[in-house]
Amino acid sequence: ARVRHTLRTHLAGFGGVCLIVTHDPVEAVSLADRVLVLAHGRALQDAPPAEVTRHPRSPWVARMLGRNAWPGTTTVDGLKLVAGGSVVVAEPVAEGSEALAIVAPEAVSLHRDQPSGSPRNVWPGTVREITAAGSRLRVLVTSQDAADVVSEITPQAAADLAIADGTAVWCSVKATEITLVPL
Repeated sequence: ARVRHTLRTHLAGFGGVCLIVTHDPVEAVSLADRVLVLAHGRALQDAPPAEVTRHPRSPWVARMLGRNAWPGTTTVDGLKLVAGGSVVVAEPVAEGSEALAIVAPEAVSLHRDQPSGSPRNVWPGTVREITAAGSRLRVLVTSQDAADVVSEITPQAAADLAIADGTAVWCSVKATEITLVPL
């Protein structure tokens, strides 16, 4: 972080063009005005950092940026996931094309009992890993019925839910929180 800060400060005062090559997506989006993502020797995405973060065109880039990324095939109301299950999205889509469902971890709610209400996407899972991420916890939940998901919650929420490795939970995501990116 300190090196990124020093480099960012230096680049802000530099009047020319600077090319930074990195394998770290977080470094790329924090330093660049424009990000070119290469995959297998070809340009996969060329956009401002905010666009790459919101609409990554690769599961690898999405995950490296801390997003959930589930590939699948579009349906009338969402995406049939390669890993199993499906998700419902808010915006109608054309059927039959390959896409990536992107979900921010903070948009994934965890519950001890099956939730009801407005979230269209609800599935059971098991907590497999809890890691600290600053003042929050990142919780990896695996599921037999759907794709694995990472949720970001507060330590207080984890305590209130009595979440630990192996705990059975329910995940929910509102359809409005899912972005489909064509592949």
